[in-house]
Amino acid sequence: MPIHVLIADDHQMVRDGLKALLERDGFKVVSEASDGYEAVRLTRTLCPDVAVLDLTMPLLNGLDAAREIRRMSRDVALILLTMHAHPSYVFESLQAGVRGYVLKTQTSSNLVQAIEDVFRGGCYLSPAVARTVVESCLMNPRSIADGDLLSLRQRQVLQLVAEGKTSKEIATLLQITAKTADSHRNNIMEKLDVHGTAGLVRYAIRRGLIQA
Repeated sequence: MPIHVLIADDHQMVRDGLKALLERDGFKVVSEASDGYEAVRLTRTLCPDVAVLDLTMPLLNGLDAAREIRRMSRDVALILLTMHAHPSYVFESLQAGVRGYVLKTQTSSNLVQAIEDVFRGGCYLSPAVARTVVESCLMNPRSIADGDLLSLRQRQVLQLVAEGKTSKEIATLLQITAKTADSHRNNIMEKLDVHGTAGLVRYAIRRGLIQA
């Protein structure tokens, strides 16, 4: 039986290319998602063996989508597909339950290998990041990702604020009140010592939550 894979990326052309690649190698792509919320919903419904998530997606980024998926199921193996090679992203991904970290700059064989490895219960890091991660651990073994400063809900609100959503729109998307959305926003700025929307946008770009 082929490995069932879900693909999540906000670019249709990327999804088409990944689907063609994976099906050529014998995998079965059970569904595609264009944002993090859709990826979580489809994973809950379809229970794929592996979910391949782009890091930078609208509404809910791939890392927080991975956290949501891991919270509702430990049976789905998670792979993050990204351009970001900094060790802090890798550490935060592993803490979130991601078992595969693949750079978009690598060859397609890296993704194929990653899917096969995580499906068997193993882990996979693109060779381009593995060395820097090991070196970072040796130099600073107590390193903690910046993302630990914020809760999952606060990261969701931060991304939506950075995408230009109003408190009312955030409240509708997250099924909370506008007052709660404002409270999250104020708490985020206090935790990060950031003042104003522009500062939140800059922080979100540095963290890879949105693209510049």
